[in-house]
Amino acid sequence: MSKHSTEHNNHDGKKHAQTQNSRAENQTESGVSPENSVESGAAQAAVHEASDTGNASQQKGAEQNNADVIKAELEAKITALEAELSELKDQYLRKAAEFENFRKRLQREKQDAIDFANQSLLLDLIPVIDDFERAIKSSEAARDYDALHEGISMIEKRLVSQLETKWGLVRLESAGEPFDPNKHEAIMMEQSDSVQEPTVGEDFIKGYKLKERIIRTAKVKVLMPAEQSSSAGQSGPDGQAAAAGQSADGNPNAGGTGSDK
Repeated sequence: MSKHSTEHNNHDGKKHAQTQNSRAENQTESGVSPENSVESGAAQAAVHEASDTGNASQQKGAEQNNADVIKAELEAKITALEAELSELKDQYLRKAAEFENFRKRLQREKQDAIDFANQSLLLDLIPVIDDFERAIKSSEAARDYDALHEGISMIEKRLVSQLETKWGLVRLESAGEPFDPNKHEAIMMEQSDSVQEPTVGEDFIKGYKLKERIIRTAKVKVLMPAEQSSSAGQSGPDGQAAAAGQSADGNPNAGGTGSDK
């Protein structure tokens, strides 16, 4: 080891010794021995550790309190929601029962409307039945045909008038009108020189119209113009055969070829 290095080490040793002596003097002057200083440090460390433990315990207790509060709030919300659900379920059941009762009542009213739809009409027809009964009793007592005929005619006119004015049922008078297949059903045809188009000559059974709808066509005899009847007669099988035997100018058609001319 060199001389310079030895001197440097000696110098550091002296400096360290002086520092320790200075610390000892300071502790002596303050009345604290080195042993007391160590004990004081340990006590302070224990105090700090106890303080940290207390803080941790307080923090844990606060967290537990917060958890309990949140749990209580959630339980209260669950209870409120369960009560609301129960109330809504009860309301739903009541509404479902009310709707079922309404559906049954509506169906019953609909069926009643169908069953008694003609009640007003029948109430208007009952007096007519009463009139017929009185006419029958009167005829049995008097045996008067003219009076019976007059009474029945009055009943018929009254009934037709009542059905037309109150219910819109109109009886069709077809005699003399042009034939209309929408209103008339031809059950007989007759040639006539007095008509220019198919015309109803006679009503066999009257037709009726309810408001604007034909509910029963009239069964009629149709008068056909003579020329149209003749043309119609030629349109049959015999008429076609006769037409085939004549040319367009009315001359007999010999086979329909030009070689026969």
